[in-house]
Amino acid sequence: MRNTLDPTRSVLVLVDYQQRLMPAIHGGERVLAEALRLADTASALGIPVHGTEQNPRGLGPNVEAIRGRCASTLAKMSFDGCADGLAKRLAAADGEPATDVVIAGCEAHVCLMQTALGLLREGFRVWVATDACGSRFPSDRELALGRLEGAGAILASVEMVAFEWLRTCEHERFKAVLAILKAPRG
Repeated sequence: MRNTLDPTRSVLVLVDYQQRLMPAIHGGERVLAEALRLADTASALGIPVHGTEQNPRGLGPNVEAIRGRCASTLAKMSFDGCADGLAKRLAAADGEPATDVVIAGCEAHVCLMQTALGLLREGFRVWVATDACGSRFPSDRELALGRLEGAGAILASVEMVAFEWLRTCEHERFKAVLAILKAPRG
């Protein structure tokens, strides 16, 4: 089961979808739309959603659609959210502590990558929802994803994560999640 997401021990982390940053992200509207689909799927399945914001005084807060879907948002100055307490926040969750972190965000080659590497160092199993990740330049995004895969993160799409969380078409929330996934993309 090492390479399979455990929905009962999962958490979603959305990294730095900030108002002043998103217009500069290559394909930013699509990246944001995928992040919202991922967050809505997690919420429909009762999987906690947390966000981070890099230097929010300088870059502004996350876009409101992301902020509104996060149970908590960590303001940070370090590129690696773990350096500012993210791993402790995830470990202190109610009930069973998370072991599996699905992560997505911007910029893929800076805060997303460094936070994912930090989570790996902290012993979490990390899945990167690649279609919900972006950078200003596509080459930086691709290099970051390659580096993360080499470090032990598992690369997946939003739909791969969603169906792995569901496990079966008999899941009580299957139709609700399917409606989220089939909704027109932005």
